[in-house]
Amino acid sequence: MSTTELPLPTFADIEAAAARILGEVVRTPAVAAPRLAQQFGLAGLWLKLESQQFTGSFKDRGSLNKLKSLTPEEARRGVIAMSAGNHAQGVAYHAQRLGIPATIVMPEGTPFTKAERTAALGARVVLQGDTIDAAALHARELAKAHDLVFVHPYDDPLIVAGQGTIGLELLEQAPEIDVLVAPIGGGGLIGGIATALKARHPEIEIYGAECRLYPSMHHAVKKLPPNNGGQTLADGIAVKSPGVLTRAIVEKHVKDVLLLEEEQIEAAVNLLVEVQRLVTEGAGATALAAIAAYPEHFRGRKVAAIVSGGNIDSRLLAQVLMRGLFRDGRVVTLRIEISDQPGVLALVARLIGSTGGNIIEVHHQRMFFDLPAKRAEIDVVIETRNASHAEEIIAALEGAGFDTRRLSSRSDDVPN
Repeated sequence: MSTTELPLPTFADIEAAAARILGEVVRTPAVAAPRLAQQFGLAGLWLKLESQQFTGSFKDRGSLNKLKSLTPEEARRGVIAMSAGNHAQGVAYHAQRLGIPATIVMPEGTPFTKAERTAALGARVVLQGDTIDAAALHARELAKAHDLVFVHPYDDPLIVAGQGTIGLELLEQAPEIDVLVAPIGGGGLIGGIATALKARHPEIEIYGAECRLYPSMHHAVKKLPPNNGGQTLADGIAVKSPGVLTRAIVEKHVKDVLLLEEEQIEAAVNLLVEVQRLVTEGAGATALAAIAAYPEHFRGRKVAAIVSGGNIDSRLLAQVLMRGLFRDGRVVTLRIEISDQPGVLALVARLIGSTGGNIIEVHHQRMFFDLPAKRAEIDVVIETRNASHAEEIIAALEGAGFDTRRLSSRSDDVPN
């Protein structure tokens, strides 16, 4: 049966999936986020934390529902999937638990840690192709050659029904919501949740969130030509071709698909850590990014946002958090011109300290040709309370006769 012939999953299919996977996936919390709700002018905000699943993403649900639907003969032969991350781990983890042989085809450029983590869950990892589409083609070939069951990441009614169990939980945990926002990659997540919610509350509005670099579902439903590519923080939803099955559900149930810039997604990752003390991957923060970027859709309403996953590399998270400090003006780099004489650097340090600034780094430059021989420049990285505090420090330095300009600041500032 081709994808175009597959029936759309029903509410009964989602209920059957919930019974099938009961006790083998985490019933994730839907936590109230009153500070974020107040910040964005919402009547209420609930975060559905799929980042707390065993493998760190919602993929556990659909993968398990698919695997538990196999016949004994199919389970004996084994399964194969293509993925660069969360789907790979979901399939590998539950296949290992159920004693089903699993092969995961990943693109050759997949980060070593992701391939290693998948292999550690018992799957045979095959690196093939330079893109996920090339990996998918090879996975199909291996499935045919070795009579393996292909586990598609989103274009499968059983996968969609498994993800739809999130919607069943939301109906119990936050029955008062009138808007839902969910990330879209291939569309399995939003397709399943929308099917569940609309069956019981047709008045609920549902919005999808995609990164602007990979607007595959947005362009498909609006009948625009594909335009995908580039490096995105939200790599979990960087899908070039949305599902045919899931597109039909989105067209039926989703009010709009909202596109997010990279800086908006990055800011949402940072905000969830700063305000909610919640670590998410880029894709997991896109629902909150959409709420922040399109306030006209959500102001005054009771909103649920799906935090789809928390699998972010620690080094990348550290970089995002540090960039957030620079963006907010809580860390600034100042270039200060001084006379190259003993005691002047100490005077600058005292001035900064007297205003409450904390010096993190100092770089002393004497060899710039545009400076007089008896002058020098120092680049000082300073921790501040906020952007206004940074301006106070600059004013104090200039008041003491030190020409000062900012090298890094909020994105909407310009150097002094």
